[in-house]
Amino acid sequence: MNEEALLARASEERERIFQRYERGRENLVGQIDPWEDPEFEEYHKTDRYGFIHDERLPQKTASQRVTTEVEREKKWVKMLANWDSPTTKEKLHRRIYKGIPLSLRMKVWCKLLDINRIKSEKVGKYQEMLKLAKQWSTDVRQIDSDVNRQFREHQFYRERYSEKQCSLFNVLCAYSMYNSEVGYCQGMSGLAGVLLMYMDEEDAFWALAVLLSDKRYAMHGLYIEGFPKLTRFLEHHDKILTKFMPKLKHHFDKFGLDAILYSLKWFFVCFVERVPFSLCLRVWDIYLLDGERVITAMAYTILKLHKKAIMKLNDMDLIVNYIQVKLHKDFGYEDDIVIYHLERSMEELKRAKLDYPGQPPANELPKRQLGMFVEPDKKSKIGQRAENFSDTEKQARATVILRREKAALELQELRVSQSDTVSEHSGVASGVRCEDSVSALGSRRSLADTSVTSTADLSVFSSGRSHAPDNSLDTHSNVSDDGTGSDGSGVCGMSIQRAPSTAHSTPRATPRPPSVSPMSDDVVRIHVTYNPLSASPSHLHPISPSKFKTYTEEHHKPVSLGFYTTNGSNHPSDNRIRIQVPSEELLTPVVDSGRIISQRYIESHSDLYDLK
Repeated sequence: MNEEALLARASEERERIFQRYERGRENLVGQIDPWEDPEFEEYHKTDRYGFIHDERLPQKTASQRVTTEVEREKKWVKMLANWDSPTTKEKLHRRIYKGIPLSLRMKVWCKLLDINRIKSEKVGKYQEMLKLAKQWSTDVRQIDSDVNRQFREHQFYRERYSEKQCSLFNVLCAYSMYNSEVGYCQGMSGLAGVLLMYMDEEDAFWALAVLLSDKRYAMHGLYIEGFPKLTRFLEHHDKILTKFMPKLKHHFDKFGLDAILYSLKWFFVCFVERVPFSLCLRVWDIYLLDGERVITAMAYTILKLHKKAIMKLNDMDLIVNYIQVKLHKDFGYEDDIVIYHLERSMEELKRAKLDYPGQPPANELPKRQLGMFVEPDKKSKIGQRAENFSDTEKQARATVILRREKAALELQELRVSQSDTVSEHSGVASGVRCEDSVSALGSRRSLADTSVTSTADLSVFSSGRSHAPDNSLDTHSNVSDDGTGSDGSGVCGMSIQRAPSTAHSTPRATPRPPSVSPMSDDVVRIHVTYNPLSASPSHLHPISPSKFKTYTEEHHKPVSLGFYTTNGSNHPSDNRIRIQVPSEELLTPVVDSGRIISQRYIESHSDLYDLK
């Protein structure tokens, strides 16, 4: 466009504006955009962080809060002007824990991550990676899907192909080329999405690079194949619960609740979409200052603050929903109070030497040179998924199985040590409650069901049902919260998995169809229906496991079921179940492999069933 055309356009624009003011509002009906009026509904539903809510928000922020934030902004402006001075370093920790002013968060985050220095050292690298991504990236399809569902309630990302959606897509594609080991993993869109709320495109790219590769954060280990850092942090989280909140840990184990079911987004995206966004930003402020110690301490703080409420929930789904959904909508505490407890938790864990899971091992750190282009293989270019799990993924899955088996075994041993009597609400001898115990992966839900965003890349941790045969009776649909079915009968599906050559296979009880352990050679399943209206548990006299010390080493020592041998016989066929009842009239029905075993059948097979 030449100079004369530009001058003509400016003249027309000026005349059009004057005409609008001369005509007035009454003569401009239908010509005023809705967003030009203060009554535009979206203005009343959008919070100060840019998220659009379903209903109108409170009208104004308290004047005292505004005054406090203005005063903090003045102090922060001075600190930013003298960032490297001893005075700033002395005050930085205290002021970050009080909160970074919203208007200055971009500048402070860039300072904490040293973005300007990195950009000056790697001039043009971002543009180079973006150019390579356009030609070679094999993650484009998945990134495109995730960009369209990330923060859709935020004004920056609400519209398809908006400026920020385009920036998010570019950052993730460029990073998939910059770090060829990770490429792209679902969850990274949440990190980049938050960074782009306060940074421009290139700054957000380098901030993402720092979070993954810098040893203070070392998030690389969370996103590489096998997720080794996630496994390590889950184990550390369990140690913290065992030491400081053993009752809560027992409560989780009781309902088969593994930490991975409720804490995935705690570790993967630093509590994004798991706590209110205002609190999430405060945690991010501290995380960028103090590193990964903050994540373990915040996880501990959440459970500590809500322990009483969680202990009242007697169902795995209710607990997960409370931690994942309810606390995101309403955390129940002011942000300042939570941060106060977070700081106390960090001190408490430090005294116990549990504040830090330890230095990341070599397998969690980048092995290839970052920014070095590696051409994808043909399968990756085509977009073919691997037919089988890799060795790393198999190892990760095995680790999860062992964690659950260990938890189940510890729970059973605790019950046996506490009492040899039948639980008040149980219809099964030796105090095993069908709704309380879990198999290794049988009760584990697919992670895609426990996370707001898709977690398809984490399928290695999902339920093993699709990888193993399952012949157990599906009784979960018949089990109510009180352990009784709709007809008043308690229903409990029992599975005993035996593997003569391994010490890891232990008897386990579960209300859901359990997955067959890959280590098991054979599986025996017993389904016992008990009617509490006909026979009181007080009539049952369980068999103490201490009586079965003669059980040979060839078989697993029973933990809570009345398995035993007679006459010193070591044959597997001599395994028997003692069913104790007060009288023949109140005999508990037995279902074996889906077939009801009648009284006549039991009497004719006395070598299998021993009635007292």
